[in-house]
Amino acid sequence: MIDTVVIQPGADEPSVAGVSWAAVGGGAIVSCALTLVLLAFGTGLGLSVVSPWAGSGVSATTFKIGTGLYLVVMAMLASSIGGYIAGRLRSRWIGVHSDEVYFRDTAHGFIAWAFASVLGAILLASPASSLLGGTAAGVSQGAVSSASQAGPMDGYVDTLMRSDAPAAQGSGPNSSTTSDLRGEMVRLFTSSFRNGGDLRPADRTYVSKMVTTRTGLSQADADKRVNDVATQVKTDMDAARKAAAQLAFWLTASLLIGAFCASLAATEGGGLRDGTWRRRTTR
Repeated sequence: MIDTVVIQPGADEPSVAGVSWAAVGGGAIVSCALTLVLLAFGTGLGLSVVSPWAGSGVSATTFKIGTGLYLVVMAMLASSIGGYIAGRLRSRWIGVHSDEVYFRDTAHGFIAWAFASVLGAILLASPASSLLGGTAAGVSQGAVSSASQAGPMDGYVDTLMRSDAPAAQGSGPNSSTTSDLRGEMVRLFTSSFRNGGDLRPADRTYVSKMVTTRTGLSQADADKRVNDVATQVKTDMDAARKAAAQLAFWLTASLLIGAFCASLAATEGGGLRDGTWRRRTTR
């Protein structure tokens, strides 16, 4: 049996627009504001549970899982409230079928979530970067200027060039030569490990000889130190890669859950606005 649709003469489409941008914008702004508040609270909560002392605070694994779960909860709360406001404040549609109203409410929540996500990526990234940058600057005020300009590979070069006579490091007429050698080794390590590679055999032999000359170690001990440092570099890079991948997965999950919560909350807000929420739930 084929259903037919009868169009009555003079039954025009309602003049009210299908999207209430004022309601969408209000819900998106509220969602961004709540995200900022929850982000600040989560930062303080995270700093209160970690500790540099051994045996104090939570473990790294617990902290990463807790951070991911908090991102999901934060997205649920902010998106739900923003979607509810977008659905509750939208203009009422007169003469529109209930199924169409339900779809439009869902779309209002989804659009509010999308607008809030784009707006948050643009606006909330700058305060977060400034906050992290200011914190790092305050911590490093007591450090020397050369240490403040250190790169990610300088710590590994320090380990390589460590001598049994620390007082003699960086002093004497060969201090400029030592500085040039450190710069060369930093550039060598950076270029070698940038793409997840390793030291080439010729570079490894050269570094080992430089370590022997600088520290006075035997060739065998220098080779072992170079191998240990190279292994540590790859281990740390692999750990950073895994941490970044886990954070990306948690962010993806929080965004998807936020979109669902915003859409569902918008339908509830629109139903309460029209007085049809109980009838939708019963049906």
